[in-house]
Amino acid sequence: MTELQAGQSAQPLEVPRIDARPQRYRDVLIAFAAFAVLALLPMLFGSKQLLDFVIRCAAYGLFATSLNLLVGYTGLISFGHGMFFGLGAYGFGLMMQKTGVPIPVAFVGTLAMTLVVAVVIGAICVRLKEIYFAFVTLAFQMLIHSTILSWQSLTGGDQGLRGGIPRPPFLGIDLSNHLHLYIASCALLVIGLLLMRQIAQSPFGYTLRMIRDNATRASFIGIDVWRAKLTIFVLAALFAATGGMIMALFVSGAYPEFAYWTISGEGIFINMLGGVTTFLGPMVGAMLFLILNDTVTRLTEYHGIVLGIVILFFAIGLRKGLMDFVVEWFAQRRGAAGERAP
Repeated sequence: MTELQAGQSAQPLEVPRIDARPQRYRDVLIAFAAFAVLALLPMLFGSKQLLDFVIRCAAYGLFATSLNLLVGYTGLISFGHGMFFGLGAYGFGLMMQKTGVPIPVAFVGTLAMTLVVAVVIGAICVRLKEIYFAFVTLAFQMLIHSTILSWQSLTGGDQGLRGGIPRPPFLGIDLSNHLHLYIASCALLVIGLLLMRQIAQSPFGYTLRMIRDNATRASFIGIDVWRAKLTIFVLAALFAATGGMIMALFVSGAYPEFAYWTISGEGIFINMLGGVTTFLGPMVGAMLFLILNDTVTRLTEYHGIVLGIVILFFAIGLRKGLMDFVVEWFAQRRGAAGERAP
């Protein structure tokens, strides 16, 4: 048999294809289950403090997880991601105060405004590498913060938006009702996390990991690195703005602190607490951060020192976030059990 005949008779290679649908269905089922559990909490406990805590977790969890799309998945350490949290709060608050449009319209309008701002800022920032990217994002955040402080006639300056945010009912939902606000915040949290999970597990998410590990090689094999970075920068900004809108609804206002550099620092801190290699690490970090902040602030005025010690413990002691540590510990135990098995 000649080589040509051999080639004709040979069976074509079957390239195994990974079917992502089972994983996607499982994520959707987990999301429904998580929302059902959160919706049942008010019936089981009925504590206003608990509902407040969950609403704040929703705002900070969306913000921190969106930051991890940049830090953990793409290797872009942003010191200015908090500007989109502040833009979401101010954009939504101003739209409700000045225009009186229905809440869904203000929600979509705020996302559209954030998208435009993120495209402009991202197109500049993602061209830069590492520390330059971090500092330029910080510079844009300080620019937006200074604008908020200076434009008193619109933003209220250092006093923030005054008079509260109108929350007219829509489709039978009244967000001035605390329970309705809680359910809406939980729904936004679950939907946001589900969407970010799908992004992280998609081919685009794995492209981001490749860019994080070796951007030069990714560019060499034909990936448009700049476009991929800009896309994830804009997507992360939209989720951060959603967190800002939840916070604006919760406090019925918007304040310059929402757009200050410290909110970005808190986002980095939350990711360090929870971990950046597991998807739910930032969410766990957000809960830990709020518990720590509330507890330590109540016990001592030196809460900054205590939080600093906690950071040192995670950075020097564990050298990873809590979820990263737990996942690695379970993997080691599973590996050890496998070696002992006959």
